[in-house]
Amino acid sequence: MTDKDVEQTDERGYGPGPWWAELGAWGAVGLIVVGVVSAVWVFLRLPGAPENLATGCYQAAKVLAIGLVLAGSALLGRRRPVAARGATSDGAAS
Repeated sequence: MTDKDVEQTDERGYGPGPWWAELGAWGAVGLIVVGVVSAVWVFLRLPGAPENLATGCYQAAKVLAIGLVLAGSALLGRRRPVAARGATSDGAAS
């Protein structure tokens, strides 16, 4: 077995993360747009939409939900350093 056959992990022993882990804020916006467009595409039953309406809506909702979670996480990540600068050690604003 060579090194190429072994999956690389970080120091903590975790494997590679999910595909959306490193998208950032603009990737989240892109996923939201793709989710909304695909939901409209399925709803209007345009060419290429699945026969089962529920399946297409479910797939679009998954992409939209991942985008919304990433966008919320990106916004919270930007907000936390600002809140930490304005607070003292006892929690009162300076």
